[in-house]
Amino acid sequence: MGISLNTKYIGGYVKPHELDAIWPAVESAHKTLHEKTGPGSEFLGWTNLPRDFDKNEYARIKKAAKRIREQAEALIVIGIGGSYLGARAAIEFIRSPMYNALGDGPQIYFAGNTISPDYLNQILRLCEGKEICLNVISKSGTTTEPALAFRVFRALLEKKYGREGAKSRIYCTTDKSRGTLKELATREGYETFTIPDDVGGRFSVLTAVGLLPIAVAGCDLDAIMKGAADAHEKYAEPVQTNDCYRYAAYRNIMLRRGKSIEILIGYEPGLAMFAEWYKQLFGESEGKDGKGLYPSSMIFSTDLHSLGQFVQDGSRIMFETLLNIKAPKEDFFIEPDPENLDGLNFLSGQDMSIVNQKAMQGTMLAHIGGGAPNLVIDVPCMDEYSFGELVYFFEKACAISGYMLGVNPFDQPGVEDYKVNMFALLGKPGFEEQKAALEAKLV
Repeated sequence: MGISLNTKYIGGYVKPHELDAIWPAVESAHKTLHEKTGPGSEFLGWTNLPRDFDKNEYARIKKAAKRIREQAEALIVIGIGGSYLGARAAIEFIRSPMYNALGDGPQIYFAGNTISPDYLNQILRLCEGKEICLNVISKSGTTTEPALAFRVFRALLEKKYGREGAKSRIYCTTDKSRGTLKELATREGYETFTIPDDVGGRFSVLTAVGLLPIAVAGCDLDAIMKGAADAHEKYAEPVQTNDCYRYAAYRNIMLRRGKSIEILIGYEPGLAMFAEWYKQLFGESEGKDGKGLYPSSMIFSTDLHSLGQFVQDGSRIMFETLLNIKAPKEDFFIEPDPENLDGLNFLSGQDMSIVNQKAMQGTMLAHIGGGAPNLVIDVPCMDEYSFGELVYFFEKACAISGYMLGVNPFDQPGVEDYKVNMFALLGKPGFEEQKAALEAKLV
């Protein structure tokens, strides 16, 4: 039993004939994707990755993870965007958002995803007195945020263990043959893992980019890859029983209906970072040429006490996609309170998961009644298999949806604009002319 799409709660907004009408566009997107005739076709390595991944490197990842678990009390994972979101999403989804505090394996800290000095100093303090390993993830090695963090943590390890000792504790995930980080790793003798040329960053969680940190957290990589491989087979054909393609179709219908925001909803805190991964996946893939749904997320019932009012009664520009986790990792039985001062004894005598489920159902019905339709993705549980299947489900749906919009789902040209401005204002050589023009605008 895997994940499944439930469209029962969107039926009042989308009629069966609308799905039939849009299906030729789905079939066309499928053909473009599988025949590799569309823009970005050089970045389709993720499509067959669950079946055709490098088995030798996969074995090396497992060995390195075992070694890190033996060597280190803390692993620092340096990367930004797709170089860290997938791994962090997996660890919190499969293990716990409180993984570091629970003490089952090395603590894992993520650096190089911000330029905040406070954040960097706090991680450095957390490393004091601990045995440390480092996994730096970067295709080029020159992206500002991770490169700056790597400079700091590499110096820390060399000071702590000496240059020779640091070599056995630094692991680089980078380009197979070129780039600053690859050159440094070769020169210094760091163990390296490959970011495939044909897999873009936001599609890379099932490569060494995500798998090494995920394995260090004690997750079962075989089960993750099995879930993704089964999804690869399950979502292969452009038929209307293909839930992945139906999801892409429904979200495009919603966009045509004037719903410009998709909110990914979860009722488990362990879904928060998965939602961040989803936001990058769809945001970078679809948000171009003035097109695309804006990907947002909320964790209920928490966010019902901050944003629930807007979802219920605000601008009718959104729909929700609900990740419905059918079974918790561990339930909690609610005992009666003899005094019943809070008046909650009506909840006693049952598992808390039932309360959470009823909160979900009541909220969903309220939002539908208020004009925010819901798609529901039923997920059996938050384990490795489900994570692998969900990753492939969303990756393929994103590709199909992007081609339906008429955009290249595999580039991100707009990301470079802020970098040019940042480099100019920081005084990077070669940006002198831009620096003067920008500073004039800031006066």
